[in-house]
Amino acid sequence: MNLDVTRLLAEIKEAKKDPKACDRLIEQYMPFIRSETAKFIRRSPLPEDDELSIAMFAFYEAIRSYSPLKGAFLRYAALGIRSRLIDYYRRERRNQGHISLDTPVGSEEDGITLADTVADEERPLEQLGVREATQQEIAHLTAQLAEFGVQLTDVADNAPQQKRTLAACQKAVCYARENQEILDELLRTKRIPLVRLAQGAGVEKKTLERHRRYLVAVLLVCTNGYEIMRGHIMQVLKGGEVS
Repeated sequence: MNLDVTRLLAEIKEAKKDPKACDRLIEQYMPFIRSETAKFIRRSPLPEDDELSIAMFAFYEAIRSYSPLKGAFLRYAALGIRSRLIDYYRRERRNQGHISLDTPVGSEEDGITLADTVADEERPLEQLGVREATQQEIAHLTAQLAEFGVQLTDVADNAPQQKRTLAACQKAVCYARENQEILDELLRTKRIPLVRLAQGAGVEKKTLERHRRYLVAVLLVCTNGYEIMRGHIMQVLKGGEVS
């Protein structure tokens, strides 16, 4: 293993136990945190920017939740930073003043509100950040799937089509999310523990076997900071968390 990687892993391990070591690690990687923030907001962040504070907190969260099974740390931290910034932008947009934006402009017949006149200059920034973060997640997932001998096209072809099989997969995914050792074993062995998963979720092993490639992708998304893709997948599963 690369000496730099070995040292970083040791520093992360120490930072999990010692708040001062955690502060030192965050300070050491401030150029990285600023760089990831700049990629998202499309300019150099200022010390007073909320986005920079959010990125620092996301880096702290990455330290606390990281394990070597989750891949390269900096890539993991970058995904976390982008996900937190996207969440922040979405909250800010939801929390904008409803009264002022709904105020009619012109005649009632025109039906134009103040929101319709707001320049789109605010929105491309959010959309660009979301799009770039999504592309990063897809690229990362594609690389991870290759380790399992699975391609993204396989996932679409292998997705459950019937409500009964979809419900079985939903139960299996929910059980895996509630039992971290299932996800850890998946990452460690590059195989789904189908027997344990079927027994724990109370579904037929054959059903899960038929949709193994689909489950590989869904369970991987549950392991490694794929915030955007996890939201979409959980909506498809109809009943899983959207987080």
